[in-house]
Amino acid sequence: MLRPAAVVALMALWSVSFQQGCEDLKKSVTHFRYYPIRDMRQTVAPDPQRAIWSATTPVVWGAVPDSLSVPTIGADAYANDTSPYDVAGSRLVAPTSTDASVARGDSLFHTICWSCHGRTLAGDGPVAAKLAESGAIPTDLLGESTRGRTDGMIYMYMRHGGALMPSYGNVLGSRDAWSLVHYIRHMQKVSPR
Repeated sequence: MLRPAAVVALMALWSVSFQQGCEDLKKSVTHFRYYPIRDMRQTVAPDPQRAIWSATTPVVWGAVPDSLSVPTIGADAYANDTSPYDVAGSRLVAPTSTDASVARGDSLFHTICWSCHGRTLAGDGPVAAKLAESGAIPTDLLGESTRGRTDGMIYMYMRHGGALMPSYGNVLGSRDAWSLVHYIRHMQKVSPR
């Protein structure tokens, strides 16, 4: 009876000390020079809309640089262009359209875009009536105004938004946005107005 209890106690002590030994080994091998809470996965993210109250006045996050912030190495070359993106759109060249990219664009359109632009790309989706109340009417993607735009301009409008359309850059990657451009161009060829 004493022997099984001793074995269990020995195993419990051994596992704790073994785990601590592994942790000590990891620390001695990696030689971290900073406090472990600086790990980005454990950092508390600030709410940018909330003001930081100082002793005298509120301070807004954007006005005060974070002492721990890391400068970015690069950014989207066209991110600061203003709508209508005509200049940036003329510099962007669309990749070659394939049947696979058109099919992917079809799937993405009927998942993300149809609620405003409608299933027929006429700008008559279920949300369009609500948007029309505020004066924001979704574009007819088969109309002449869209046909006259460059592929790069349509790509930029999807990724970065515009006067009426919000930015979908957080939803659409580059490949997805080009697939949508290919699908819109395909539909313009298939069903002209």
